[in-house]
Amino acid sequence: QVQLVETGGGLGQAGGSLRLSCAASGRTFSRYTMGWFRQAPGKEREFVATISPMGDTTRYADSVKGRFTISRDNAKNTLYLQMNNLKPEDTAVYLCAARDRYSTGPYDSTGPYGYWGQGTQVTVSS
Repeated sequence: QVQLVETGGGLGQAGGSLRLSCAASGRTFSRYTMGWFRQAPGKEREFVATISPMGDTTRYADSVKGRFTISRDNAKNTLYLQMNNLKPEDTAVYLCAARDRYSTGPYDSTGPYGYWGQGTQVTVSS
């Protein structure tokens, strides 16, 4: 198993930046595809970004493409999400998630991700 803990959330201003981190412990971090999801009050959990185990492939939701960057440091067992040009609609709880190589299903679906952090709140003021 892998345990995930997010940090770095908080209050940001529209047009500003925040950087989220997700520290992993347990099984070998570099074996997992990692993802960021977010959930706003009263809304479904939605995909934000994903990154392959070695970091060579990334994918983004259209709503964050060009503004957010997902990255990872396997030596530090840490996943990152750099969020630039923040918008009020980015306000949500952000969760990191891990899926192992045996998981199947769309990269932007929550189902294939077997491990989740507790989430960190991001609030963007206008």
